Amino acid sequence: MKIFTQYRHLRREIYVLFLGRIVTNLGSMVWPVLTLIETQKLNMNATTVAIVSVVSGLLFVPASLLGGHLADRFNKKKIIVFFDLISIVFFIIAAFVPLSYATIGLLVIGAACQNLEWPSYNSLIADFTLTKDRERAYSLQYLGANIGLVISPTLAGLLFKDHLWLSFLISGFSIALSTVLIAILIKDVTPVEDDSAESVYQKTNEKAPLFTVLKENRILLIFIVLIAFYYAAYQQYGYLMPIDMGKIHGDDGALIYGTVSSLNCIIVVLVTPLFTTVFKKVSYTMKFLIGAVFVGLGYGVFRLLLGFIPAYYAAITLFTFGEIIVTIAEEPYLNERIPQSHRGRINGVMTVMSSIIQGIAMVLVGVLYDNVAPAASWIFVLGMLALSFALGFVLLFRDKKRYPALYKPKEVSVEESVKDEPPDDLTV
Repeated sequence: MKIFTQYRHLRREIYVLFLGRIVTNLGSMVWPVLTLIETQKLNMNATTVAIVSVVSGLLFVPASLLGGHLADRFNKKKIIVFFDLISIVFFIIAAFVPLSYATIGLLVIGAACQNLEWPSYNSLIADFTLTKDRERAYSLQYLGANIGLVISPTLAGLLFKDHLWLSFLISGFSIALSTVLIAILIKDVTPVEDDSAESVYQKTNEKAPLFTVLKENRILLIFIVLIAFYYAAYQQYGYLMPIDMGKIHGDDGALIYGTVSSLNCIIVVLVTPLFTTVFKKVSYTMKFLIGAVFVGLGYGVFRLLLGFIPAYYAAITLFTFGEIIVTIAEEPYLNERIPQSHRGRINGVMTVMSSIIQGIAMVLVGVLYDNVAPAASWIFVLGMLALSFALGFVLLFRDKKRYPALYKPKEVSVEESVKDEPPDDLTV
C-alpha cells in the first residue's frame, strides 16, 4: 500500500536515524512522568513546577544557540555522539542518587545536552533529503520516535511508585544504544545536491550573517512565533493534564496518564503514514490551521469531561490528530525556506524562541492554576492556541507571495522520481 511504501528510497542514513529515534524513545521513561515526579514525589505545587521548568528553559537557551552554531560549523554526527555521551552519564548518575531536587538538576543537564545536539540531528535529516522527499523523511523520524514511545510511558507509570530509579537507568542505556548505532552506521554526512526549482531558497550562503538571513526572510519570524505559541499550548499535555489527573485520581493518576500517553504514541504510529499521504497536497500553512483546531478540540473534551476516564482517551485521540498534522508540516516548512548553510542556527533560534515563550506561559499557567482556578489556566492555554491559529491564518496568505517557487506544480511527482531513480549505495 502507498501509505507504507512512501518511505522507500530515502538515503540509508535516514533509516539509521529512524532506528536511533526508536531505540532512544523505547527507554524514554523520565519525561512522561516528570510533572508527577515533581508534584507527587517532591511535593511541588503547580507554580513551583512551572518555575523549575522556566529555570530549565534558561539553560536550554544557550544550549540551543550553541548547538545551532556548532551544527553549521562542524561535523554533525560527531556533535550528536559527543553530547549524547555526556547526557548518558547524567541520566545514569540520577538513577543512583536519592530522589531530590538534585535529581531534577541532573536530568535537566542531561536534557540540555540533548538540546545541544538537536539542531545537528534536525539539520542532518534536511541535509540527507531532496526537497521533494523532505516531508516523508521527517514523517518517518516522527513515526520512529513514537514507535519507541508506545511502551515507555505505561512502563514509566508502572515503575513510578516503587522503582522510579530504574526509569532513569533505562533512559541512559537506551540513549547509549542509539549513540552506538549512529556512531557505527552513519559514515557519510555529505549533504545531497538538490537542483530542483523548489530548492531555490536553500542555496548555501556561508558569508551571510544570521541576522541578514532572518531580515531577508521576515515572514519566518511569524512562523517562529506561531510555533512558539503552539508549543506553549501543546506542552500542557505534559503539564496541566497530569496535574489534573493526579489531583482527581491520586496515586492512580500516573498510571492513567501513562496509558493515555501510550495511546498517543499508538495513534501516531498507526495514523502518521496515513495522514502523510492524505494531506500530501495540502499546504504546510493549512496543515498548521487544521492541526491547531484538533489540538483545541482535544483539550476541550478533556477539560469538560474531567474525571470521566474514557473521555481522556477520546480527548487524546483528537489531540494526537492535531499533533500529527502540525508535526509533519513543521520541519519541512522551515527547511525549504532557509539556506542550507544556516539550518542549524535558525533551528536553534526557533528552539530559543519556543523556550522563552513556553517558559513564560508555564509560569502564568501555574500561577493561574494555584491562585485563581484550574479552569482559568485552561482558558489561558486555549487563548495561546487561538493566537497561534491567528498567526497561521496570516501566514496562509503571505507565504505564497514570499515563496512562489514552492507553490508551483511539481515537475516530477515523488512516485515518479522514486520509480525513475537508479539504485545506488545511498538508497535502500
